[in-house]
Amino acid sequence: MIDTAVRFFQEGGFFMFPIAVVLIVGLIVAIERYVYLSAQKLTNRRDFNRLHQMIAKRDLKGALNYTQESGSAMSTMIGFGLQRLARRQGREEIEYAMEEGLLDVMPRLEKRTQYLATLANIATLLGLLGTIIGLIAAFTAVAAADPAQKASLLSQSISVAMNTTAFGLMSAIPMLLIHSLLQTKTNEIVDSFEMAGIKVLNLLSDGSGSKTAAQPQGQNAASPAQAATPAGSPA
Repeated sequence: MIDTAVRFFQEGGFFMFPIAVVLIVGLIVAIERYVYLSAQKLTNRRDFNRLHQMIAKRDLKGALNYTQESGSAMSTMIGFGLQRLARRQGREEIEYAMEEGLLDVMPRLEKRTQYLATLANIATLLGLLGTIIGLIAAFTAVAAADPAQKASLLSQSISVAMNTTAFGLMSAIPMLLIHSLLQTKTNEIVDSFEMAGIKVLNLLSDGSGSKTAAQPQGQNAASPAQAATPAGSPA
């Protein structure tokens, strides 16, 4: 495959160089995005486990400080919700705040990934353009050639011109596959954010619900004592 690509590049025309530049840019973007998303996946998982433990222990102040110091996407999203919780706001406001935090971090996750699809289309179009221009030049040269050599010269010129399309497709297909891979990886991270948000909301609701449930029990326990006093006073 590599030898074929090198041969196509050597036998092609001027448009081989723009296609090669597009391919190099696409590979740089793909490597950067893959490394970034892989690091984010590990960091988000670590921060979620840490914050989940702190919230379960009702260390909400420590969890809020951790979200401000960490700076990861997961910490940012959960931090939006903890800030609303610190203001004594309800579950719906906390949920809206975490959705806002998710919208705030999503552009960082999806950044530059769409460039790969655009670069793949550019590489394909450059290959077609190079082939068309090469065919025009080939037919122009054959028109003034010796009639006995026209057939061989035309076939050779067309073969060289088609190398541009072949090299363009060889550059575009891997970039489309990598784009699909990165898009799937990004969607998995976004889904993990939604799952983490639901778990944090349920954990906060359980904690607040237990406190709320304890208060009516104390009131019910006190009410029989208060009712016993009036009953005993007439006796």
